[in-house]
Amino acid sequence: MSSPWRVLVVDDEALARSNLQLALMDHPRWRCAGVCAGAAEARVAMAQREVDLLLLDIQMPRQNGLSFAAELCGLAKPPLVVFVTAYDEHALAAFDVFALDYLLKPFDDQRFAAMLARAEQALTLKQNAAYAESMGGFLREQGSLANGNACPELDFLTVRSVGLVEKIAMADIEWISAAGNYVELHLQGAAGVRVVLHRSTLSALELRLPKAQFMRAHRTALVRCDAFTSLEVTGDGTYRATLRSGETVPVSERFMKDVRARF
Repeated sequence: MSSPWRVLVVDDEALARSNLQLALMDHPRWRCAGVCAGAAEARVAMAQREVDLLLLDIQMPRQNGLSFAAELCGLAKPPLVVFVTAYDEHALAAFDVFALDYLLKPFDDQRFAAMLARAEQALTLKQNAAYAESMGGFLREQGSLANGNACPELDFLTVRSVGLVEKIAMADIEWISAAGNYVELHLQGAAGVRVVLHRSTLSALELRLPKAQFMRAHRTALVRCDAFTSLEVTGDGTYRATLRSGETVPVSERFMKDVRARF
């Protein structure tokens, strides 16, 4: 087995830190690389060792988790970030700092394992040969654009992970969210919602999507035009749309007019 993925736990509550350490012990492919009581300690820890995944609380003194995650986005190689919090009202804000997942306390073993599986998929893609191949395709696409050539619209996506190549039809995608250097494809099927991680930036993928089928709702979300079922105000200048699957996506004021036109 390859070396375990390294996790840094950041939470101002000692009991919460201990619970996360215990939860990680049941997953031998993961190792707790340290525990920190706040952003300042985490900053020092990350300067001393490499970290693959950050399990980060939101409500912390001095600097909250959202602010710290936004700071990490500026790093050349930021770790994956998963928020672990008792407060659900920050879930939309997590989109803005490219969080991979949002874990509500108290969580059960199954939900924790699902989060780690998603994180492992993202990290493995970075090391996989498919990563170099997909990046090569992305660079060729950008070169085509630089030369003034329009990219043809895609009918399907080829998604690669370890030991698996999957062909996903555009018609099966309800919406797409940004996840750091990846996108998450939210698929609606008979068994419910399924999320698949794909190596691409949201902006690059937007250039290849059928323009009559998808639209921007937020800088971190592309949504199928006919998927909206309701729209609500969540704050001053912030909105949230509910889709046919029951999932919700943030809607920014910039794209509000276009989204309203769909109702």
